[in-house]
Amino acid sequence: MKETADLRNLVERARQGDPTAYDVLVDLYANRLYGFLYRLTGSRTDAEDLLQDLFVRVVRMLPRYEHRSALEGWLFRIATNLARDHIRRARRTPPTLSIHEEPETEGDRFRTWRQPADASAQAPGHRMERGEDADALQQALASLPAPEREVVMLRHFSDMTFAEIAEVMGTPLGTALARAHRGLTKLRRMLAGDADS
Repeated sequence: MKETADLRNLVERARQGDPTAYDVLVDLYANRLYGFLYRLTGSRTDAEDLLQDLFVRVVRMLPRYEHRSALEGWLFRIATNLARDHIRRARRTPPTLSIHEEPETEGDRFRTWRQPADASAQAPGHRMERGEDADALQQALASLPAPEREVVMLRHFSDMTFAEIAEVMGTPLGTALARAHRGLTKLRRMLAGDADS
């Protein structure tokens, strides 16, 4: 989301302690941040916990937030750091999960995937194929080095520009571009079954 006058006004109201403005900010960003954290950790429970931690930090830090950088970049930088710390503490590779998992409850507000409307896509064979493709993608993402995985996830989950990603990750633009290129090249090879080349 681009910084607009409305968003700046909303952030300012949240900084002044307006709970309604804060709730609107949560509604604007929670789904994308949850999807990003879920992909980095591979766990719905971990992603939900980290999302809660993220917004607790935002409440504490928002009064000091200055509009020098985009709010979205600031939020994704916090999310990235929380996920890195969590993975480092857990000392494990994120488990493989399918994006086709159904939410635990019907009203799951963090649902990031919906069944296709096309009835032909509902066929059991097609669903199994899509599930296998998603699992292969998740395995390939999990096997990427963390810096490459983070750039790929930021680019494809947040629709950020590479300049914004470089700012979030605290790296030069060229480094972000190189990591994205290496990460996508490795993903293509792994998904083509050519992981050893």
